[in-house]
Amino acid sequence: MADQVKIEITNGIALLTLNNPPLNLATLASTQQLNNTLDDLAVDDNVLVLVVRGAGDKAFSAGSDISEFPSYLAEGTVVEKKLRFENETMVKLDKFPKPTIAALNGLAYGGGLELAVCCDLIVADETVKLSLPEIKLGVFPGSGGTLRVTKRIGPARAKEMMFLGEPISAALALEWGLVNRLAPKGEATAMALAMAGTLTERPNIALRACKKAINQSFELPEGEAIEQVMELMESTFASDDGHEGVRAFFAKEDPKFKHS
Repeated sequence: MADQVKIEITNGIALLTLNNPPLNLATLASTQQLNNTLDDLAVDDNVLVLVVRGAGDKAFSAGSDISEFPSYLAEGTVVEKKLRFENETMVKLDKFPKPTIAALNGLAYGGGLELAVCCDLIVADETVKLSLPEIKLGVFPGSGGTLRVTKRIGPARAKEMMFLGEPISAALALEWGLVNRLAPKGEATAMALAMAGTLTERPNIALRACKKAINQSFELPEGEAIEQVMELMESTFASDDGHEGVRAFFAKEDPKFKHS
């Protein structure tokens, strides 16, 4: 079987391509490959930013391969055969220690959208559609969409997407805060890579700490979250990048961060 996940690493940017065109459907095999790939990239010092896209220009990902669904219909099978491991993989992307950007170069439906919202930032081709259509199959989003989409757009809009199962435009997704930027047709990957290039020039230690602090703001009581911020700031200020940022400010120079 050809690799359903491909990786190119250039100048600190890992470009991960979901490689099951034309719809880049998620299979048990592709989820396993994605899981293993995320483990490798998380500890690769050559990777500063991760960009995720779909192969071709039709879809980022249309979600799960429905041809696998008949094997999940018996009671007590879908979680153990599919959802538990799929959710573990989504969490690895959501908790990836470095900045992540999804480039929606085509439609993002179902599990494809659930995967995209695991990324920190989302760039969408202005022509794409986004949808959580699982309700039309008699089920609902089961791989984190009920949590992560709701965090982005709020419960009322999330319920509209999930109850009705109808696609929304990229423009509406931007208005709702589901995506961060719109790209001209065919330019989503290029825009995401340009954004990633900017992030590679930022202090890597501070980016990682900032990401962790933001994520913990949803997970911890306010007091504990503030304590965690102070601990992260302690180590960030003491880092070489922290020293360089202050030095460059007083010297009126551009900082030269180590990016490591």
